[in-house]
Amino acid sequence: RGKRQRFVDKNGRCNVQHGNLGGESSRYLSDFFTTLVDLKWRWNLFIFILTYTVAWLFMASMWWVIAYMRGDLNKAHDDSYTPCVANVYNFPSAFLFFIETEATIGYGYRYITDKCPEGIILFLFQSILGSIVDAFLIGCMFIKMSQPKKRAETLMFSEHAAISMRDGKLTLMFRVGNLRNSHMVSAQIRCKLLKSRQTPEGEFLPLDQLELDVGFSTGADQLFLVSPLTICHVIDSKSPFYDLSQRSMHSEQFEIVVILEGIVETTGQ
Repeated sequence: RGKRQRFVDKNGRCNVQHGNLGGESSRYLSDFFTTLVDLKWRWNLFIFILTYTVAWLFMASMWWVIAYMRGDLNKAHDDSYTPCVANVYNFPSAFLFFIETEATIGYGYRYITDKCPEGIILFLFQSILGSIVDAFLIGCMFIKMSQPKKRAETLMFSEHAAISMRDGKLTLMFRVGNLRNSHMVSAQIRCKLLKSRQTPEGEFLPLDQLELDVGFSTGADQLFLVSPLTICHVIDSKSPFYDLSQRSMHSEQFEIVVILEGIVETTGQ
């Protein structure tokens, strides 16, 4: 049989596309930090470089404007004249002064003098703006790099689930294992059955979610994931599969989504 479109792919990506919500863009922009973290790496790096480039050029232009308005550019080599910023006589030198100040390099060749109150105000504004940009962008990059999504690559699930007798009960079983030596702390597993159904009132539910009991009542859903474990769902009178035969199970349209949650021991996430 041809493969059907899955609701959740094997890598955990949900095949859901939202539409006709109204004001969707403004909602994403109102939570811009999370939107930026969720972007792909190439867009993160592009925004990172673009933001710093625009901020640097803008602040360097402000220093150049102050020097131009005061006439410092024409008197840069006059030893008897005290400029706003010493040794700033064109835009490249203004840009270098900004970089030295922003990066706290301070070569000592270019510096603000006490004859320039507007330069002192701009310096304070530059320090505040630089701290905000650094905190926002570096924080975003740090969170994105430390996301535990890639940790799931070393969590293995069995390729197929099987139904067999275990302890005298018909049981749906699959296996899960952890490849790394670092543990998954407080690991818990849940299963959702996604299946369309019609209510007694005639309402059609295209993606109804039903919980599959994999040991919630006995605590078996709390995993000590040191070695591969077999997860079991007993098909009893409370199970959604109770009324299905082997033949009808092949023709039914449903999907089982397994959700494994836990804390990564090395990062605490």
